[in-house]
Amino acid sequence: MEKKKIMVIDDERAFLRIVKINLEETGKYDVKVIQYADDMLPLLRVFSPDLILLDILMPGVGGFEACQMLKENPIGKDVPVIIVSAVDEKDAKEQARNLGVLDFLVKPIEFGDLLSSIEKVLGE
Repeated sequence: MEKKKIMVIDDERAFLRIVKINLEETGKYDVKVIQYADDMLPLLRVFSPDLILLDILMPGVGGFEACQMLKENPIGKDVPVIIVSAVDEKDAKEQARNLGVLDFLVKPIEFGDLLSSIEKVLGE
């Protein structure tokens, strides 16, 4: 079985490390982590993710701006996005929905919940 590729974009290093280790331990995913959404577009062509996990509040390009950039990019426009953020506001969730985000998970999050969301979005 070919591994699904997941790109995780979050400025929190500890979160990136934990998510990468846990997802790769399932044996189902190849995970690329990046700290800044500014680096997302150049990596899309090289890594070609099946899914992007994205934080909202980051230095430089934030999560909502990154979603907009994805929608406008021929390579990124069809890549599903799940927001994983400490922001738990109705307005943020609505804005994410309007940008085509498929799920919105609030940190701290149980790994099982994250995995369930990923499997649902990827149709596993």
